[in-house]
Amino acid sequence: MTNYYEILGIEKSASEDQIKKAYKKLALKYHPDHNKDNPKAEDKFKEINEAYAVLKDKEKRKQYDMFGAEGFRQRYSQEDIFRGFDINDILQNFGFGGPGGGRPPRGFEDSFGGFSSPFENLFGGRSRGPQKGQSIYSEMTITFEESAHGTEKKFSMERNGGKEDISVRVPAGIANNKKLRLAGKGHPGVQGGPSGDLYFTVHITPHPIFRRDGNDIHINHTINLTEALLGTTIQVPSLEGEKQVKVPQGTQPNSKMRLRGLGFPRKNGDRGDQIVRIQVNYPSKLTEDQIELIKSLQESGL
Repeated sequence: MTNYYEILGIEKSASEDQIKKAYKKLALKYHPDHNKDNPKAEDKFKEINEAYAVLKDKEKRKQYDMFGAEGFRQRYSQEDIFRGFDINDILQNFGFGGPGGGRPPRGFEDSFGGFSSPFENLFGGRSRGPQKGQSIYSEMTITFEESAHGTEKKFSMERNGGKEDISVRVPAGIANNKKLRLAGKGHPGVQGGPSGDLYFTVHITPHPIFRRDGNDIHINHTINLTEALLGTTIQVPSLEGEKQVKVPQGTQPNSKMRLRGLGFPRKNGDRGDQIVRIQVNYPSKLTEDQIELIKSLQESGL
């Protein structure tokens, strides 16, 4: 996976000025005009500009450092990476343009012909008109109970130069690492285009007792050996409070008791089940009286 710092030959702690100097040096070195006999130079030139487009942008760099190369590419498309890449900044690095603009060096446009990106605008290509704004990616953590019943979370986010209160409805039954999309809550569009979207990746805190499997909930419950042999009635926790469960005589270890409709909601409107796995507690030590009783049971054929 691409490492932008390695591409520019800089440390992760590099300053903005160091990033710019490294970019200028490498871009001049690998520019296609200077490497007509080296077909690989064009690909290297594209890599350099992609790395610079990310690391020069404070927000993109923050996201890259936070999620790593793989996580970053899951959040940013090629178009997202180059959106907001200022041509004047590039041209001034090469001694062209300035406030009045100017033409880039010959071959500059062709070097980005393989990208579906705003470079068509920046380097003399056709105008693309209105463009959708860049999406924003964030994360939230909810409890196991909130994932089962649904909840609403409120956030205060930096957006459009100020703070904005965002309310997010989390649907009942959401799974771990699922994404929620809020349309139009991302960065503003370009040239009158629509705003981008806001995405939340949902993380669910593990429960100390319950474990989810699909739409079912699993729980372990331990009973004594005599209770397994003779049968008993137990109280088990559920998302709807404690439930009474009858354990029949002769229940074997790891037997499963099914509580219908106490699991996670399904798309068709009903719910999964809660599965109670019975564990039997075998004593590690016996008293003399207990040993005599068990011998008696053994003699009786038990």
